[in-house]
Order: sequence, then structure tokens, then C-alpha cells
Amino acid sequence: MLSTGSCETSTTSCTAESCCTKSVVVKADVPRKRIQRRVVQQIPTEQLNDPLINEAISRLPPNYNFEIHKSIWRIRCAEAKHVALQFPEGLLLYACVISDILEHFTGAEMIIMGDVTYGACCVDDFTARSLGADFMIHYGHSCLIPIDRTSITVLYVFVDIQIDPKHFIDSLKANFDKTKKMAVVSTIQFLNTLHSVVEALRSEGWDLIIPQAKPLSPGEVLGCTSPPLDPSISSLLYLGDGRFHLESIMISNPSLPAYRYDPYDKSLTREHYDHIKMKRIRKEEIEKAGKAVKWGLVLGTLGRQGNPSILNKLKTMLEEEGKTYTVYLMSEIFPDRLGSMSDIGAWIQVACPRLSIDWGYTFPAPLLSPYEASVALGKVTWQEDYPMDFYSNASLGPWTNNHPDNKVKVTRKPGVKK
Repeated sequence: MLSTGSCETSTTSCTAESCCTKSVVVKADVPRKRIQRRVVQQIPTEQLNDPLINEAISRLPPNYNFEIHKSIWRIRCAEAKHVALQFPEGLLLYACVISDILEHFTGAEMIIMGDVTYGACCVDDFTARSLGADFMIHYGHSCLIPIDRTSITVLYVFVDIQIDPKHFIDSLKANFDKTKKMAVVSTIQFLNTLHSVVEALRSEGWDLIIPQAKPLSPGEVLGCTSPPLDPSISSLLYLGDGRFHLESIMISNPSLPAYRYDPYDKSLTREHYDHIKMKRIRKEEIEKAGKAVKWGLVLGTLGRQGNPSILNKLKTMLEEEGKTYTVYLMSEIFPDRLGSMSDIGAWIQVACPRLSIDWGYTFPAPLLSPYEASVALGKVTWQEDYPMDFYSNASLGPWTNNHPDNKVKVTRKPGVKK
């Protein structure tokens, strides 16, 4: 954790013993700038070496870094009394052990948040605050919602997972030509391994590229956000289990052959995606929606999924086209739930674009993402390379969270410098 510290000049008082009768003042030729230095706050050594804390940590998987020392230190520094813990589904089985450890060594009350957590967009500081929490730890995702925009203090723990890098490297050497340019990506859990492997292979002459879609970390992809790649790249490699995040960068780069290395079963596979079918279905849904008169606007309330700024822009678009609409708030969006409102001719969901891409065809009426709604209402043209830019700083339009029109303006307290 980095904090900004100021560089201060030490002043001593002048005593009879220390003062001299004559003093010489030397002026600098050029006024010197006052430099602010970034100081790394170190976890106390005695805490890192505490045998009781280390024994408690040994109850957790050794290759999973839950940053227990840092969490204890941060809770103690904040003097927090009520701490909310939020886990994705795959890490929830460790929640009770982590809760017991943190509660024992900090004295703070732990609250385990059991609602579903699909990704970093689901960080639920609002619910944590309503439960009386004054501190929150979100596990397994990167800082998609910056800490200066959350309603309480939030610590993101990425949960770095250590894997066998040798097998990964050997698999690449056995299957790929090192002279062909390859892009390599992953999720936040495996980024440390990815970067170390890339560094090792580059030293042997491999032409590897680590792309970035800011504000994500270099090499990180999300299910809704991934960068379009340079045409000079010949292939794409994803390090991770599952396909959800991989499919995002496959969708934004439809002509690029994609491969996946699964660190758990140590398999390297060629991956495919039916781009033609997906685009055909989405175009058909957009065309149907364009004929609708009454629309439903769904603002996702699962954590921070819904963006009111995007919602307001969609409302303006519908009004400009003479459409009527009703706004709904939903934590999760299911076909049966929307189907019960049969008077709605088309829906727009401001939650997760992949809900429309992956499952939109299962809904009784078209379920569009903000981008698709912009196409249906004639505000933008259809993009043959479907944009996966929902959180990208370089988004193509105001249907995304980090477009300049939709960024949350941070109000700072008086006297606090940026």
C-alpha cells in the first residue's frame, strides 16, 4: 500500500553553544522544487514473524496468497470495529477460516457477505456500510472500482495463486514457434506467474506481447473488458481455468487463433468461438428491439454493476426516439422474471454485457446491452468486431463505465491535495 508523504525540513533552535557569530547564507542559483516522495508503509517485522499468526495461516492453502499479514495490519491501523469480507464463489469455502483468523488477531467483528459475487464489478461496499461495517476486504478481483470511490475503506486482495511455471514453459516450447508474435493474457490470480514466465521466455528470444486495456493491469482481461490486438500478432494464449474471460478477448479479436493453458489440469488446448452465430443472434435481437414501443430499463443492483449515468443516457435516447419506458432495479436478471412483464417489447440491462451476449436469446423479449441499445436506437453503427470495452478507458462510446461522460466525479474534502 502506497501513501504520499511530504518532505519536511528539520528545524533546530539556536543555543549559545551552537550559534556562531557570523553566518553565511548560500542561495541556490535555481529555486529548488519541493518534492513529495512516495513512502512504502511496511508491515511490522514482529507481525510478519509472529508464530501464532503464521501458524493460523498454515491452515490455508500454501499456494494461495490471502495476504493475511497485510489484512491484520490494515485493520489494526484503521482501528476498524466491523469488517465485511466478500468472496467470489470459488473462494467462499475459505471464508470461515479467514474470518476466524482476522477476528482473533484484530478483535474486530467479521461479517461474511454470502451474496453471489461474479466479478470485481460486484464489490458491495453499499451493503457492507448498511450492515455497520467500517472496513471491507474484497477477495479475488482487481481494483475495478477505485478505493477513492467506495463508501467505506476497501482493501482488495487479489489472491495470487502460485502454479507450476516449468510445465507451463515446457508446454509453450513444445507447441509454439518462438519467432511468431504471440499475445499472452490471464486473470489477476495468475498475473505474477504470467509476467515471470514471459520475462524468462523473452530472454530466450521469444516474441511475446502483454496487451493492456487500462485501467486493468497489463495482461489482465475481464469477461466484459479486453483490448483489440495489433494485426501483427499471430496467436493468443490465455493462462487460466474456464472460458469466460478468455471469450472476451476472443470476441474482440475474432480472427485470432486462441489457446488456453489450464494450470490445474496442466492442459494446453485450442479454443474456438462461434462468432458468426453470436453476431447473427445479436443482430436479430437488435432488429426486433428497434420495432418495440415500450421498453424496460434494468439497472443492476448487484454490487456496483449498475451505472446511473449510463442509465440516464439511455433514457434520453429513448425519449428522443419517442419510446416509452419503465425503470426497474434488479440484483439478478432472469428470463422468467422479465417474462412476467409481457407488455415490455424490449429490455436494456445496465449490468453485465455478457448477460445479453451469452443468454439474451433465452429471454422472451430482446435483452440488449447498452451498446446494442445504442445500435437499435440509431445512435451508433454496428461494429463487426464486437466491442468488449465496458470498463476500458479507451471505450468506443458512452455505453461504457469509464467513458469521460460516465466517470464518477470524486469530491475531495477541503484541504486534501490530489
